[in-house]
Order: sequence, then structure tokens, then C-alpha cells
Amino acid sequence: MPALDLAADPVALTAALVDVPSVSGDERALADAVEAALHELPHFEVLRSGETVLARTHLGRERRVLLAGHLDTVPIADNVPSRRDGALLYGCGTSDMKAGDAVFLHVAATVAEPRHDLTLVFYDCEEIEAARNGLGRVERELSDWVTADLALLGEPTDGLVEAGCQGTLRVEVRFAGRRAHSARSWLGDNAVHRAAEVLNRLAAYEPRRVEIDGCEYREGLQAVRITGGVAGNIVPDESVVTVNFRFAPDRTVDAAAQHVREVFDGLDVTVTDSAPGALPGLAAPAAQEFLEATGTTARAKFGWTDVARFAALGIPALNYGPGDPNLAHTREEHVDTELITRSADVLRRFLA
Repeated sequence: MPALDLAADPVALTAALVDVPSVSGDERALADAVEAALHELPHFEVLRSGETVLARTHLGRERRVLLAGHLDTVPIADNVPSRRDGALLYGCGTSDMKAGDAVFLHVAATVAEPRHDLTLVFYDCEEIEAARNGLGRVERELSDWVTADLALLGEPTDGLVEAGCQGTLRVEVRFAGRRAHSARSWLGDNAVHRAAEVLNRLAAYEPRRVEIDGCEYREGLQAVRITGGVAGNIVPDESVVTVNFRFAPDRTVDAAAQHVREVFDGLDVTVTDSAPGALPGLAAPAAQEFLEATGTTARAKFGWTDVARFAALGIPALNYGPGDPNLAHTREEHVDTELITRSADVLRRFLA
């Protein structure tokens, strides 16, 4: 493939990144190209870890800013190579999050004397199981690379600043019954019918809203799956309702689990998966500087992102990228090229 020109128009750079397929687990070609391009930049130390590419400056600045973005995409849906339609650039990963990657790479290449030291982390396997996430591997094996006064994650935010993120918790609520022939249902105990207790409690549940650092986080407790039943003529003897709790970052995972157990008091509840949220971290000086450069205020991030990994390390972290989160993973995924240009200008203003 042709070499990446990081100093080129960031819109053209986005298209070039999109045109290199990088479905999760198959990022090598793109990682090779990004690594080669970063080696051309003066003042950057470059390191490769699997299909993750890292680079950092050692300019002796007072503060360090970390720019992180994942290189992988969901499976391609006949939307590679990229195509341009007026102000819109279409293609797999345009929104999530190769436009964000392009902005970070472009600004790193074009700000000759940044006022903060920079660390760049372009990682693999974000779109699949957390155990394979390249950022997690860097955290475990190269911990000195994930120290900073501020981390910016290029997740799609429509060019706005989204602070912190929600935590997430999944539980299974299990019900036992007794099998019987459905023609003699009075001899059985229908476990699916018993699951109505969960649905009734969820219907009556009033989710909390909480303001943190001026950002309003909205919680949600939702049934996301219900299973049960053996055959069309058997009263089921087991049912399971899976419930997802998206909680504000002022709760710990343990506190969130306790809350869910209280909601389903008296029922058989098992926690199956969890991830902590991230507080906004807007009081940090570097975060205030970045907000000033954007000329906007921050809003809460709904959903979980890798900013939580940085928050767990005590690093204030913000989500900032030109993509539209509502278009992520869709066949018609695209990005507004004006937002790419504007985001690059904001980041350059912050760093120059």
C-alpha cells in the first residue's frame, strides 16, 4: 500500500486509513502503515506491541497528553474502499473511529513544537472481547506508556467533548419451576410466568439522573434478554432474565451490584459481567485547557468507552472525535468532512 502522508489534509488521511481493511484481529497492514509513518516524525520514540503502535515525545514539557484511538473496525459491509459524496465520506470505520485516528495522526505530524509532551496509542481489537483489547495489553505490559495528565480518546462524539463514561453491569435473574405436560399444566409450575416479577419491577423502576462536574448522567436498568422453555408442549421449569444496568460514574461496580440486588430483593441474582465508569475529570488543568480550545462545554458520555481504563489509572480522560456515534457499525457509516477539519483545528489550537 502507498505510504501514509500524515501532514496531508486530514480528510484525505481518513480516507486512506479507511481504505486499508482492519477488521478486529486483522489490523496488521494498517498497523504497519501507521508505524512506518510515525517513524518519519522527528522527536517521537516509536514502539510496536503486537498490532498496537505507540509513539511519544520527550521534550521536557510540564504536562503530557495522551491521544488514543483503536485501529480496528467491525466486519466490512460492502463499504470499503471509502467514497466521497459532497461533504460526507462513507466507509467502514469512518465514524468509529478512523476519522479520530486521522485527526490525532495529522496534528502530531503538523504541530512542530507542541506545548505538551505527546503520547500516541493506536491499538487493536477494541471492537471484540475485552480480553484481547490492545489498550489493556499496553496497560498490563507497558505501563510506563500510559502515564499522562490528560487522555483524549477519539471515539465518535460529533466533534463535541463527552466527559467520562457510564459503568455497565449485567446480571441474570433465574427462576425455577416444575415441568409438566402443557395439557396438564396444573401439575407443573411455569418458570416463565414467574419471570413476570422481574418485568413488573423494571416497569416500576425510576432511573436516577445525577449531575457531576456539570454533566448529567442518566442511568438505565433494562431487561435485554429472556430465555426459557423446552418444547412447545412442556411447562418450562427454568427461565432466566438478563438485565443490564448502565450506571453513573459516581457509583462503583460494587455499589451498582448492591443497588441491583436491592431492586430484585428476594430473587436469585447473579452478576455475570461488569465494568466501572469514569468520572469526568474536568477539574484537571489540562482538561480545562482543552475545553477552552474547543470553545464548548462538556456533556456526559452515555455508554462505556476505554476512558474508563485511564480513569482507573487516575488519568483524567475525555472522549473527542469527529464521528457520529449513531452511525457506528452501520452499513451506511459516514463522517462529515467539515467535522474532521474542525476537530483537527481544535486539537492543533490546544497543542500549538
